[in-house]
This record gives sequence, C-alpha cells and structure tokens, in this order.
Amino acid sequence: MSNEDSAETIAALDAAKAKYAEERAKRLRADGANQWQDFSGEYKDFDRDPYVEPGFTRDALTEEVEVVIVGAGFGGMLAAAQLRQQGITNFRIIDKAGDFGGTWYWNRYPGAMCDVESYCYLPMLEETGYIPTQKYAQAPEIFAYCQLFGRHFGIYDNALFQTEVSGMEWHEDTQRWVTTTSRGDAITSKFTVIVGGVLHKAKLPAIPGIKNFKGEGFHTSRWDYEYTGGNAYGGMTNLADKRVGVIGTGATAVQVVPKLAADCKELFVFQRTPAAVGVRNQGDTDVEWFKSLKPGWQIERIRNFTEAVSGKQPEVNLVGDSWTEMYWTDTKQLGATPEEQLALEELDFQNMEKIRHRIADIIEDPETAERMKPWYGQYCKRLCFHDDYLPAFNRPNVHLVDTEGRGVDHITENAVVVDGVEYPVDLLIYASGFEVTSDYHHRLGFDPKGRGGVSLSEAWGEGPYTLHGVMSDGFPNMLMISTLQGGFGTNFVHYLTETSKHVVYIIKMCLDEGIAQIEPTRDAEEGWFMELLSHVMGMANYNTTCTPGYMNREGEAGDMKAARGLSYMGSVGDYAKHLENWREEGKLTGVEVVRAK
Repeated sequence: MSNEDSAETIAALDAAKAKYAEERAKRLRADGANQWQDFSGEYKDFDRDPYVEPGFTRDALTEEVEVVIVGAGFGGMLAAAQLRQQGITNFRIIDKAGDFGGTWYWNRYPGAMCDVESYCYLPMLEETGYIPTQKYAQAPEIFAYCQLFGRHFGIYDNALFQTEVSGMEWHEDTQRWVTTTSRGDAITSKFTVIVGGVLHKAKLPAIPGIKNFKGEGFHTSRWDYEYTGGNAYGGMTNLADKRVGVIGTGATAVQVVPKLAADCKELFVFQRTPAAVGVRNQGDTDVEWFKSLKPGWQIERIRNFTEAVSGKQPEVNLVGDSWTEMYWTDTKQLGATPEEQLALEELDFQNMEKIRHRIADIIEDPETAERMKPWYGQYCKRLCFHDDYLPAFNRPNVHLVDTEGRGVDHITENAVVVDGVEYPVDLLIYASGFEVTSDYHHRLGFDPKGRGGVSLSEAWGEGPYTLHGVMSDGFPNMLMISTLQGGFGTNFVHYLTETSKHVVYIIKMCLDEGIAQIEPTRDAEEGWFMELLSHVMGMANYNTTCTPGYMNREGEAGDMKAARGLSYMGSVGDYAKHLENWREEGKLTGVEVVRAK
C-alpha cells in the first residue's frame, strides 16, 4: 500500500469511526438494560401460550429419577438423546412449552427461519436420517424436526410439558436434588441439567402506555394467528384492512416485515437502530447431493463453518455463504501490529460498506435508504441475511419511522407516538427480542438452592462462578448449558452439541465410577475466569465503539459482576477443545468428588 493509499484509508476509517461514535451517542440511555421489561405483573397477558388449548391439567408426580433436565429446546433434547445413547433412560425433561422445540416452539411468526444453513444447524441429521428441504429451514419445518427428534430418540415419554419449575433444592442428607413445579410435582434426582436457553425469556420495551393500547398487541414469540389469519408462510388475510405497527428492527423484524408488508393495508416499522442486512440466497436442497454425503459429514461441516466464521480460514469453505465470506478474517483480534490492526479495521469497514451500498442500491427512496444504513462495526450486532426485507420498503404501504436512536416516545389508546407525531395502528407487534444479559435466575424463573440452602442468586451475587460454564461450587451435581462463562457462536447449536456431550459424559462417569457428588473448586473456577479474560480484551475494546444492544449490555459501563458473566470469546471449536482435554486427561482436574459409600 502506497503512502497516498494509506492516507486515504486512514481518512476513510477516521470518518467512519466518527460516524459510528455519533450514532452510538444518540442511542445511549440512562436506563440502560432497564429499558426492557418482562412478561410479569400487568404484562402477564403477553405470556399466554397461543399454541395449546387452555385448561390443561394433570395429576402431580412424586418420583425419583437419575436426571432432571430443565428445558426442551435443542440443548435439552440433545442431552436427553445422548443420555439414552449411553443407556441412561430414567430421566425427566421439564418445559413450560407444550412440546419440544424451545425457541422453535415459541417463534412461529410469519417468515421465521434459521439464519445458519440447516445442514449445520439441525442437530444429529445423520442419526435421524432427515433431509432438510431448504438451505435455510423455515420455522414449521424446524419445529416438525424437533418433534421427529423427540420421537426418534424416544424422549416424549420422559417429558413434562406445560410445566414450570418453581424450585430446585439440594438435600445434603440424601445427596439428591428435589425439583418442584407449577403442577405440584416433587421430583428427586441425583443430577440436574439446566438448559435455560439464550433466547428463552421474551422481553418488552418499557414504553409508557403499552397497557393503554386498545387495539390488538402481542410479542412475535406469541403470535396470534386467530387475529391475523394465515400461518408461518404468510397469507394473513385478516390484515387486509388493518394498519400494523412493528416495534423493533432486529433479526426477527427482518424476517416478519416482508410477510406483513404483503398482507396488511399499511405497515409502520419503528426503528431505533437499523439492522445490517446482507444477501441470504435461499435455495432448495439438492437431494442427490445430500444423499451422496459420506458418514461423518455433518460434524465436519459444522466444524468447518465454525472455523470459517471464527477467522481460522480452513483450506476449503464447505458452506460458502455470506456468514463465512464476511467472517473469514477475524477482525475481533485487531491484529498484533499497528499495520495488522489497520488492515483488519479496513476489512471490517469494507464489509459494512458493502451492506450500506446494498441498501442504497435496493431501496428506491434515498432518505429511507440513508436512515436504514447501519453505522457500526460488523461484530456489534448479529448480522442479518435476507433477500426480501429491503425490497419491502419499496412498497407504497410500508413506512419506516426512524426514531433517531431514541425509540418510541409513548403509546396511546390507538397510536404509537414518535417525536410528537401519532401513528394510528390497529395491531401493534413487539419484535423486541429476549433477555440475554439479565441475572441467570431471573431468566430461568426459579432460583436453585445449593449446599446449606444458599441460592444461586446469593452465591453469584458478585457474578457467576463456574468451571467451563458447566459446574458451580456449592451446587453439587448441578450441570448447566448456557452462555454464562460457556461458549457462544454464530451456530449456537454447535455449542449446545459440544456442551451436552460434556454434561452427559460427566453424568455417565459419575454413575459408572460410584461418584455421589461432583463440583468444582473455587481455585478452578478462578482459573477458568482467567482463561475467559485472556480471550476477551480485543472484543471488550471493540464493544466500546458499538451502538448499544444486548452484545454490550446496552452500552452500560461494566462492573465485575458483568465481567464475570462473559462468554468464552474464542471459537466454539476452541471451547470444545477445553472440554475434550478435560475429559481425555481423566484426572478430574479442578473438581472435588464424594464417592458413594
């Protein structure tokens, strides 16, 4: 690079950084993460399950099992399937939902689909023999696959649906956990596996006047097809004469807006921060290609995808999608030298410039296009890839209402108010996402009590303490699959697969070797925390430049409690290697065990 080119590059980057900082400042709020509220108290009506018949009852259970699994999404399903594969069949799965699926049980909104290719995303395809119909499977197909998964591995008989855990307490005298539920159950178990899910607890924006609204309103994860008509593929004929408002422009809105745009009379999209929307290139599965894949293909493909989006540049890019193209080089590392840092910053800028240019090319109205351009780095928010979202704003019935980063002012009986202007709507849809950074027990909806009756919220009063994000001192035989000090990646099911394997290994080992209790030492937990910190500094610095969102706790200044809640910021593959090394050592490093007498 010549001195002249270098000067131009630096000038362009400086201009972008100034724009990023300007846009970030617009969105910083004094209430930070408190700008959200959950489905409780006066908002409990938002939590109604629209997919089950009301009035379900059953007799309470009092029983003893080897394992209680909390959560029936992919994480809980994978743990259950692998327990069965290891010959452990005496377990219970508990979930609030009416069926398997987790996020795919709840998220049935029009247009919902996975944003990672289905050949990598849907777990254990080789075991079930299922062939996804499209590169990016749509929600009905994913939910149906969850049901197929449950039947294939015979775990329906183990499940307690429409049931919430109300308490979980360790009894030292019996060396057992007792889990109580909303159905009056009391289930005793040697082990508990908590799979709370990263997209588990839906949230609403704390906008004044939500309860004053007299029209119809719901969260995208509780879609009311009785009101809209249609299904997850569209066809919402009941909206033909309706004015609809969508609050939110994240990954959910990107998928639902095109379907609403096609079916409703008028659509108002209320935007605080634009989404970065690249090309998806949806397509049908080539069945002959799929059938030609050799045994072991899926884990190879999953690992290849994770390497590609982690900047490891595998020799062959097996997936070849927009994710792997944009994340081929890991800009989070920011380089070891000033020259490398400049090159990586330029790559990040150029990737986002491509997205901004795409928006300008597709959206016909220049003012709308300008307001929809994302001015932040590519790692600040989860990128979105979609082929129909941007063209939807060229329709005459679709209106972008940009709030200049402030969000909606308030809601009246029949309208949404932004900057003093009322936008009357008949239906108000909250595409406002899920809790990601709130306290773990709050997301779970219960507070486990470990040794001595000490609750998890008390033990983690200054932040989480874990080994690998899986075990915690003071909570024997309690195993967790979560992002708290655990892994995190673009393909979240890769993380769930690796961690569920580890959890089941621990359970099987304890049963085989007569181990009555297992838990980590505090020294091991501190060692793991130091390992987490060793991977986070580049990303921590990067996050300070980002517009507020769940990735950086809404831009709040972090304290030690927040720091301890970080995820492993290396790749899922690197995280899995830590677990694999621990297992292969066979020394029970960092844990204390009590042998059965």
